[in-house]
Amino acid sequence: MKWRWPALIVGIPASLLLFVIFVIILIPTAEIEKVVAGAIERAGYTYRAAEFGKALPIGIKARNLEIAAERGLLLRADSAVVRLRLLPLFAGKVSFSYRAGIGKGEIRGDFSPFSGGAAHAEISHLRLEDIPFFTPTGARIKGDLQAQGRFSGKGNSANGEAQLEAKNVELAEVKIGGMPLPDASYDNVRGALKVSMGKAVLESFTLQGEGLYVRLKGDFPVIAPLGAAPLNLTLELMPKPDFLEKQKFVFLLLAKYLTSPGAYQIPIRGTLAKPAIQ
Repeated sequence: MKWRWPALIVGIPASLLLFVIFVIILIPTAEIEKVVAGAIERAGYTYRAAEFGKALPIGIKARNLEIAAERGLLLRADSAVVRLRLLPLFAGKVSFSYRAGIGKGEIRGDFSPFSGGAAHAEISHLRLEDIPFFTPTGARIKGDLQAQGRFSGKGNSANGEAQLEAKNVELAEVKIGGMPLPDASYDNVRGALKVSMGKAVLESFTLQGEGLYVRLKGDFPVIAPLGAAPLNLTLELMPKPDFLEKQKFVFLLLAKYLTSPGAYQIPIRGTLAKPAIQ
């Protein structure tokens, strides 16, 4: 008799787990893909994959996955998989793990849709040139990106933080709202973002190059879709005299934003998907 309650505690979740497994096995893959595509579309994005299937024990996988928005392609993954995490399920918590392979890099993490929307993400050795979101039309962007972040909540209750670091970054032919920015190489790029009460604040974001120092600061609200978030950012450029002379034409176009000798402050507005210089 003394083993009855422990047996029930273990047996009920195990029975539910087996039931879920059998249900998923019986549901046609095409129907599961429709549900996934519908959820992505309701979030304001479009979905496409060359292959879609089930991943054991409980999950889904895709090959050549593409996620796009109004501005164009945002993410292209060679492979992606999402699985239900079994151990949290036995504790009564629904949580999923995910992994996406993009070129030589990887994005992985987990999220809990019913526990305050908690999510964790890690990015390792991801080439910036492999991320369509970072390579707008006509721009050439290279670098090795690593990042991590933890977030929870939605809308005005969103909270969390993220840090990123990129090395050997090259930016060329980058434009914001049609305004060109200087071509430059940066040994190190570091950033820290904090989300509190539904607002994302750039606590620090710096690009250190041989002839140019760049700092981005400001904030934007966390809304869905995120690409529609209005920006309140300021881009600061501090070129050395030799660098300024080499790219004199670009800095002539930016002359109205010169605040002191060798220092430019450029207000960036628009949205996250379509930034514009004010």
